[in-house]
Amino acid sequence: MLREYYPEIVATAITLFFFFPLKKLIAFIIHSFTQTTERKSSRVMLVKRLFNVLLTFIYVVIILTIWGVKASNILPTLASVFTVIGVAMFAQWSLLSNITAGILLFFSFPFRIGDIIRIQDKDFPIEAKIIDIKAFCTILRTRGNETISYPNSLLLQKGIVILDKTAFDDDFDDDGFQ
Repeated sequence: MLREYYPEIVATAITLFFFFPLKKLIAFIIHSFTQTTERKSSRVMLVKRLFNVLLTFIYVVIILTIWGVKASNILPTLASVFTVIGVAMFAQWSLLSNITAGILLFFSFPFRIGDIIRIQDKDFPIEAKIIDIKAFCTILRTRGNETISYPNSLLLQKGIVILDKTAFDDDFDDDGFQ
């Protein structure tokens, strides 16, 4: 009985054999990138998890294909699943846009933790120090010691001015604004 599935078993084993080293290689590349750009470890772990989910999804599709699920059947199924998810998540578009913006901020690093920035918002301009950059939001601390959770998607939409830290020596200490 197993003999008739021998090619699929071997192909699945080979696929899984490459899965774990590729997963480690991606983690190594992300880790190497973060060493040169001095990223926070919690952000590194988030990006590693997101890439692991993507890699796992790709491998599941490959294994389904190995076991005879035809691409003509996979694509409509995936399209249906993504349509349902898309409709369900339509109300959550800001969540997805913030995650995407968090990834873009991770790789493009227009500003870093510790930078003092001014968000060019016509109605509510904000001048604050970046305390942390998370998956969904960036944590800011103002001179008045207020902590602001600012959505990442808005940071990409607004103009950001990175201010000179030396201009704030009187207002700035190691923990943030006084």
